[in-house]
Amino acid sequence: QVQLVESGGGLAQPGGSLRLSCVASGFTFSNYAMSWARQAGEGLEWICGIYSDGSETRYFDSVKGRFTISRDNAKNTVYLQMNNLKPEDTCVYYCNADLAGRDYWGQGTQVTVSS
Repeated sequence: QVQLVESGGGLAQPGGSLRLSCVASGFTFSNYAMSWARQAGEGLEWICGIYSDGSETRYFDSVKGRFTISRDNAKNTVYLQMNNLKPEDTCVYYCNADLAGRDYWGQGTQVTVSS
């Protein structure tokens, strides 16, 4: 049974930082790319992804230079380091695993950026 459990959300001030974690289980984590997305209005907005071995990362323009995705395959965990947070980064963040064409999502973690 595939499970993705996010944590690390909370309240941050503009310009502040948060680090999200997503612990995966139920599949061979090191074999699959992972992504982070966030709830943007009615739909989900993909924001970044990382190859299975961590050799390559991709970012959506709105977070490039501020957010960093990384992973620790020994801990079955993917991270999202968020720096220079802005009020518009406020939303629920989800990690994603695409396993042979089927998407799996965690329950999400709320990030609120406010002074």
